[in-house]
Amino acid sequence: METAADQVSSRKARVASAAASLLDRTAVLARDIDRSDLVARAESALVRVTDPRIRIVVVGPLNQGKSQFVNSLLGCDVCSVGDDETTAVATVVQYGETAGAELVLAEPGGEPRRVPLPLDELLGITPATPRADGREVLRIDVSVPSPLLADGLVFIDTPGVGGHGNPHAAGTLGLITSADAVLVLSDSSAEFTEPEVAFIRQVLNLCPVVAGLVSKTDLYPHWRRIVDANHGHLQRAGLELPLIPISSVLRSHALRLDDRELDAESGFPDLYQFLRDKVVARGEANTRRAVVMDVQSIAAHLSLEMGSELAALRDPSTAQAAVAGLHRAREVAEELHKKTSRWQQSLGDGIADLAADIDHDLRDRLRRVTRAAEETVDGCDPGKDWDAVGTWLEQEIATAIGDNFVWAHDRAQWLAEVVAEHFAETGDVALPQIDLADTDAFLEPVAALSDLESGRIGITQKVLVGMRGSYGGVLMFGLITTMMGMALVNPISIGAGVLLGTKAYREDKQTQVLKRRADAKSAIRRYADDVSFQVGKESKDRLRLVQRLLRDHFTDIAEQALRSINESLRATQEAAKLESSERAGRIAQLEENLRAAEELTTRAGSLVGERVQAGRSRKAEVGA
Repeated sequence: METAADQVSSRKARVASAAASLLDRTAVLARDIDRSDLVARAESALVRVTDPRIRIVVVGPLNQGKSQFVNSLLGCDVCSVGDDETTAVATVVQYGETAGAELVLAEPGGEPRRVPLPLDELLGITPATPRADGREVLRIDVSVPSPLLADGLVFIDTPGVGGHGNPHAAGTLGLITSADAVLVLSDSSAEFTEPEVAFIRQVLNLCPVVAGLVSKTDLYPHWRRIVDANHGHLQRAGLELPLIPISSVLRSHALRLDDRELDAESGFPDLYQFLRDKVVARGEANTRRAVVMDVQSIAAHLSLEMGSELAALRDPSTAQAAVAGLHRAREVAEELHKKTSRWQQSLGDGIADLAADIDHDLRDRLRRVTRAAEETVDGCDPGKDWDAVGTWLEQEIATAIGDNFVWAHDRAQWLAEVVAEHFAETGDVALPQIDLADTDAFLEPVAALSDLESGRIGITQKVLVGMRGSYGGVLMFGLITTMMGMALVNPISIGAGVLLGTKAYREDKQTQVLKRRADAKSAIRRYADDVSFQVGKESKDRLRLVQRLLRDHFTDIAEQALRSINESLRATQEAAKLESSERAGRIAQLEENLRAAEELTTRAGSLVGERVQAGRSRKAEVGA
């Protein structure tokens, strides 16, 4: 396993070195031609290459062993472990030369505030920790010198999804949108539940690389039957998800005893295989693809500018033709300006339509859940079944919110493609990643579903209700029977009192049930209204982020294309005025720069060839 990891690390280092060298040369060429915008683009791509972090989000229901899994994977205790919902704050674990931790706190109107956190206080941190000074705790950042994280892997341990009161699904789905891979944990004590399958469907729609981990195989001998049953549930739901049985306890023992057989039994080698072949390899491919696109695009912009000037210098007799070309280029520039207005209009209209559709979709989903909950309340005594009704309601609303989030994310991706169509002629149609990982500031929990009276009454109260109803019967029938010469209290009056008291008790019981049903429906509507209010705000905030992201991305593309045309116009005009003594030197310089641009394009294409060869090498390693 160590040898395979070393091979992956070495291969990643070669890829990063080649990509960094290529981007350096691209930035130098753009700087020589005085294209500061293209220099900034190359340097931004270089930052991504030199810091190729791969974010892996660990999710799942409560008490499934997520935190213990992360601890066992890294060989150190960085996440809270216990029988209760110990992980209440997302924990980001990344590589560091020395171990350390920080609390990341919300700072209204500014950048998040970081507070150093002693490692001995790391376990058990909650949103109410005194170190937050009343501020909202966004997450915990932990750095550990783990060899597994040295290549850029970052693990994010999330709070359990589906916790009673305030499910964390919204915040978890917000993290998944920017994840490179997701690990969904479910222990081997029971099969997937319907909410778990629904959550897995949402995760698969947000992240293309997902694996299911069936944990705690050391505790349950029947774990193989559970894995087979889970495969069946996924197949019936039409979901493709690899399931990897693991045992964090066996893994910890294997590390302590340096026992390879025990490590193999823990299932972690299979997990490493998944991370290497599906996560790390995909990260390499994405890095190569982004570098190739950036380099080839920058080279195309530079070649356009230098090619126009070189053509004018090589044939001075075409001055009039050059002037005509200038007019045509100006028309092209004006057309590009019109396109800029059109894509901005498409973006603005698309965001407005998307906001309305998302709000309607959310309200429709919540309305259906509310109606189903009210029908359930009408068929039972909510006082007795309120806990079950509340749990079901929270799960259904969490599923509705998640489906709405996934649908909104898909629509945002579609809107990006629509806007990108305006730039098809320029060749710059790279789509930005819709990264909503920094939504912690507005992913607030809603108020919990309010409590309801159980309706249970004691013997004394039952007797009092019965006596209140029986009093009139005893008195009425006692007076009637006194006319017959009988006493006020006699068997007939007592029997009438018992009958009327029983009737009064039943009517009072039914009245209380109806009252509890009305109170339950009112609580359900308030809860749904609170959810709609909070999630509606979150949706609007997310859409504003999406709009800014798309606006900035496509503005950069439009400005680069427009500047390339303007620079071509300027260079052509200056070439026509250049003295003959300077013409030869300028031609030689332009030819050399054009050859450099062509070489950059060729070397960028070779990165794709290296990716194919690397893929074949990985297959050969697996086969061996």
